Amino acid sequence: MPPVNHFKRALQAGQAQIGLWSTLPSPYVSELIAGAGFDWVLLDTEHTPTDVPQMLQQLQAVAAARPREGLGCSHAVVRPAWNDKVLIKRYLDIGAQTLLLPFVQNADEARAAVEAVRYAPQGLRGMGGSMRASNFGRDADYVAKAADEICLLVQVETGEALDNLEAIASVDGIDGVFIGPADLSASLGYPGNAGHPDMEATIDRALVTIRACGKAPGILAVNPDRAQACLDKGALFVAVGMDMLLLRQSADALALRFKRPGDAAVSASMY
Repeated sequence: MPPVNHFKRALQAGQAQIGLWSTLPSPYVSELIAGAGFDWVLLDTEHTPTDVPQMLQQLQAVAAARPREGLGCSHAVVRPAWNDKVLIKRYLDIGAQTLLLPFVQNADEARAAVEAVRYAPQGLRGMGGSMRASNFGRDADYVAKAADEICLLVQVETGEALDNLEAIASVDGIDGVFIGPADLSASLGYPGNAGHPDMEATIDRALVTIRACGKAPGILAVNPDRAQACLDKGALFVAVGMDMLLLRQSADALALRFKRPGDAAVSASMY
């Protein structure tokens, strides 16, 4: 039997899952943040130099993380670079059980994603041999049971996709729909301004629509107040931070505390 996907079960039960977005392509970082206590961690390949072999190491690192006392470890959510059946197959074969697919524009593309994660006759996922997902061929039930434990999330991030939101969310086999705030705001004429009141209202309506279709809405919101507002609107998988942003902010703040702007010029003038 494939491992139980507790993240998928939680979404089906309507239990909000709080996550961390990870763009630092390092197994060492993946293990560190997986032990922090978030319900899920997004391992990105769309906007990072990560490839399939690197992702294998990151998945192994997440699985090896030791939880903090009283908290569980994170479930790995992998974002392929595209809604592509070959990429999907490769990430599933190395053991990913939850995928977040970018730039899904309509119901046909959503159905293609569902087919890509299922074996024939329900889909077209290629039959692998002794792969990591089936414990290298030791799991005789993997092919029959794999789809039960795969969680498929798709991203809506353009005006066109937003117009097709209800149709996308109604596709059987889609477990959740993620609203991509940055790309969506650019598509709707607010580039770099996902926090504009009009954008937040649009996103809030989208979250409600997704939930009304019986699917789990998701969002990335690094502002705590905004993240809570999305949860209040019914979002069920919410990334409330990003590893690179946390590192950058902490490093910048620490440097600023001990070295104010202009210090370098003053120091240079002393020699």
